[in-house]
Amino acid sequence: MTQRSSGGVQVMNADVPWDAAFDSIAYLDHNYRALQAEDAEILHIIRDHFGDHFRKQGVGPVSGIDVGAGVNLYPALAMLPWCDEITLFERSASNVAYLKSQIDGYDDNWDKFWAALCRKDAYRTMDMDPRERFRKVVQVEQGDIFDLRDEGRWSVGTMFFVAESMTAVHAEFELGVERFMRALAPGAPFATAFMEHSKGYHAGEHFFPACDVGESDVRASLEAFAGDFKVQRLESAAAVRDGYSGMIVAYGWRANSDSPIPVG
Repeated sequence: MTQRSSGGVQVMNADVPWDAAFDSIAYLDHNYRALQAEDAEILHIIRDHFGDHFRKQGVGPVSGIDVGAGVNLYPALAMLPWCDEITLFERSASNVAYLKSQIDGYDDNWDKFWAALCRKDAYRTMDMDPRERFRKVVQVEQGDIFDLRDEGRWSVGTMFFVAESMTAVHAEFELGVERFMRALAPGAPFATAFMEHSKGYHAGEHFFPACDVGESDVRASLEAFAGDFKVQRLESAAAVRDGYSGMIVAYGWRANSDSPIPVG
């Protein structure tokens, strides 16, 4: 059921025709055909975070997940050097079809994103061509984030522009973050990104809802599930589209145990 607030109707995730209406190629063309300044800044942050974590830990191959992958491959590329399995978890049928089309050899536009990652040694010195490794380790799974209940399964994870971009309801935003965090093993490094104060967005001709969140909302949604983590607003100020005030990145590690959530 659609929830209502004093401000009017709030569109819930279940109200949105994700399979019928989301134009994956239009969204890809607008956001990822070129490497934009915001994504370059995000790549800098996450390559250092993951690279430093795995260099210090010295662990063997791990399993990774990108929740709500959409048509964005760079979170998976950011996890590539350390994973023998990466799950691209996505709801929209058209996005799933695009992701599957990239497994055997991803498109040339992603080379710019890989090149940005290769400023870190772990990517530049990887012992396999990135397309070959991508083909070997990446799998696509269609599913709803609210049904993601494999707690503690993955040892590294990403979720970019998902929890706040699938609903206008704050409780669903918080639940989306919780489902992502609970899927990670204790101590797992993670990276997330959010559109700040988004009013919604287009994918082709159709308009999709967003939840209005800021840095304090992002921090509050993570506090019960993350150990050490950082929330920062990107310095890049160029607008990718209308209807938002900036981008927020949060990254850190899954807590060893969840903090009690206050009641009332």
